[in-house]
Amino acid sequence: MTLKFIDLFAGIGGFHEALESIDATCVFASEIDLRAREIYLNNRGDNLDGEFNEDFNEIFLGSIKSQIPKHDILTAGFPCQPFSKSGFQRGLDDIRGNHFLGIARIIEERQPRVVVLENVRNLVGPKHNQTWTTIREILRGLGYLLPDIPTIFSPHLFPPELGGTPQSRERVFIVAVRDDRRRKSLVDIQSPLLNKPFDNWDPNKWDLAKSVLQKDNQIPNLGEYLLTEEEISVIEIWEEFVNLAGSSDGRRLPGFPFWADEFRVKTPDVSGLPLWKVNFILNNHKFYSSNKAGLFNWLRKHNYLADLSASKRKLEWQADDMSSIWKGLIQFRPSGVRVKKPTYAPALVAMNQTSIYGPKRRRLTVREAARLQGFNDSLDFGAQLDSISYKQLGNAVAPKTALFVLRECSKFWPFFPQDIRDELTK
Repeated sequence: MTLKFIDLFAGIGGFHEALESIDATCVFASEIDLRAREIYLNNRGDNLDGEFNEDFNEIFLGSIKSQIPKHDILTAGFPCQPFSKSGFQRGLDDIRGNHFLGIARIIEERQPRVVVLENVRNLVGPKHNQTWTTIREILRGLGYLLPDIPTIFSPHLFPPELGGTPQSRERVFIVAVRDDRRRKSLVDIQSPLLNKPFDNWDPNKWDLAKSVLQKDNQIPNLGEYLLTEEEISVIEIWEEFVNLAGSSDGRRLPGFPFWADEFRVKTPDVSGLPLWKVNFILNNHKFYSSNKAGLFNWLRKHNYLADLSASKRKLEWQADDMSSIWKGLIQFRPSGVRVKKPTYAPALVAMNQTSIYGPKRRRLTVREAARLQGFNDSLDFGAQLDSISYKQLGNAVAPKTALFVLRECSKFWPFFPQDIRDELTK
């Protein structure tokens, strides 16, 4: 029997690629973004046996049953902005957060056997505890079994042979199973995955160069990814700092952010400032006081970094005892120049903060970013701008991670439908 699924808030097709890999067929999809729809249809259109809806809200103007076919699995990477730390965090009070209530109406009408939803980690953070409780209880009220706490998992926490990829990207996966046997008395349902490495996998074994990077001759527009002279100059300034401050001779730099504006001898006035900022300022003052012999000349040589933007006057060192910035992964972020070891990459985001691979002095390509997300190399972005593709990938569901989570739930929960389990685990 061919499993059928619908794909809501489909993006460029992360859930679709996951379920297509087990030969499931998509019978309905919905995505409002024009460019994402184009990528979806160009790549997944052959496996779409039904309508592609362009506006989720229009579904409710008519009969849901007449528009959405019966299906076994409902998937939705519903809008994350209402819950994201980068947004206003209004949860279900945000009109986009209320899209979950639309999903719930479809679930009520069509009663899929399995529901799989994905969202940002912050959905179950302290600020959204009531939101998560509401989502959970609505699903239970519709007749579904699910844990008190959903699965929180990241692609870098499981090995490549199982589908893992070298990207630290915590996401919430809500997997719910229709309670056909009225087993509401079941209590203590738990996620089969904890937010930690799976089966003793060591995430530090990841090697970005071996698992993700393209060879230079595979990148036709290589020059577009190379750093500019200005960017190289910024990194070289901080490279001098790393050499002066001790990491180059094996001494580990402290983990707090370095703020060059706070490198001063005079004790700063921190009255009235929040505690987190007080700590950063005082740590920087103490660090400079202990290293001022070398750092004073460094500051004066580079005009006290006055020619750099505020964010580039900050360094976030997350590379332990690594001896050079150029050996690591680098990001130009609003919070500073961030550096880490080149094992696994930071999360792709829907903004242009693409990681820089230091040894190559270039940004990751769109193909490499897609590999971080777990998309197959067959994914074709056509001729659209890289900036759009990076944004789409930052918003996408990681297909191999979604499939792994669903597969583990199917193996762990005895109430999971046997035929769907068979397809996931064969």
